[in-house]
Amino acid sequence: MARQHRRVGYGLPTLLAVALHLGILVISVIRFPTAESEPPSQSIVQATLVSTETTTNQAQRATEPQASAEADETSEDEATRQAEEEEARRQREAEEQRQREAEAEQQRQAEQERAEALEAAQAAAAEAERRAEEAKAEAERREQQEAERQRQAEEEAKRKAEEEARRQAEEEAKRQAEEEAKRKAEEEAKRKAEEEAKRKAEEEARRKAEEEAKRKAEEEARRKAEEEARRKAEAAAQNSLDRAIAGEAEAAANAEQAQQAANGFINLVRQAVEQAWVIPPNVGNNANALVAIRLGPSGEVFSASIARSSGNSAFDRAAIQAVESAAPFSELRELPASVQRDYREFNLNFRPGDIR
Repeated sequence: MARQHRRVGYGLPTLLAVALHLGILVISVIRFPTAESEPPSQSIVQATLVSTETTTNQAQRATEPQASAEADETSEDEATRQAEEEEARRQREAEEQRQREAEAEQQRQAEQERAEALEAAQAAAAEAERRAEEAKAEAERREQQEAERQRQAEEEAKRKAEEEARRQAEEEAKRQAEEEAKRKAEEEAKRKAEEEAKRKAEEEARRKAEEEAKRKAEEEARRKAEEEARRKAEAAAQNSLDRAIAGEAEAAANAEQAQQAANGFINLVRQAVEQAWVIPPNVGNNANALVAIRLGPSGEVFSASIARSSGNSAFDRAAIQAVESAAPFSELRELPASVQRDYREFNLNFRPGDIR
């Protein structure tokens, strides 16, 4: 979080400078009180006069007959009094001169003190202004330093935020890449497992089909052998030549009719399967698959398996699917009863050109 600027106020230095200027102005207009002029020393003169007058009166009251002598003394006293008055006047003038000189000295000293106070006030004001300027400059310098610190802090915070965002983006990209790699690995493993399971299932189906075809071939051979033995036994058991001839003629006619019906049935089955057969792509012309088919009484397919594989699993599957799609083969019920059993199990040979 960005730090706030702390501003330094100039109010106190400015207020001190103004107060100092006002003090200088007051001092410049104040006149220091001078010593009051002492009143003329009349008391001394009066005291002297009183004392002189008292002495004269006493002399007159004591010795009236000595008037002429006292008149002379009076003139002397008058001269003395005048001399004393002159002396008192000179002293008073000297005292007044001293007072004027003292007042002038006091005024000079006051003027000098006012000048010194004014000079000191001006110096103090200049010093206050200088300090105020220094304080202002220091405040500005601190503000600049604070702004620079704040700018650096903001840049540092921005840099850290960008680094953190970049680190999180890299971690997120890494995590997504790991998840994608994990997903692809799982999909690949699943695909391989499915292919392996499919391959094993196909191999198992082919093995079972081969075993089933082998079993059926063995059963068919055994059945035919049993039927051939029974037929031979029945033929050998005939007692009369006529019955034997009639039986042989009828058997031949029935066999020919049954063979024709059977051939028609096989052709119908082959045509139906060819219409339902979809040959997969990229199959060579030499592909050849033998499919063993077992039907139910109504022509439904009980089983369809590979008796001999073409080596191409797609070609083998397409052959079986064609048989299953073309079923049921209801034409089986139209065959003579004597041959229906023989054609409930048969093989179809699938080649890219045709079906036999």
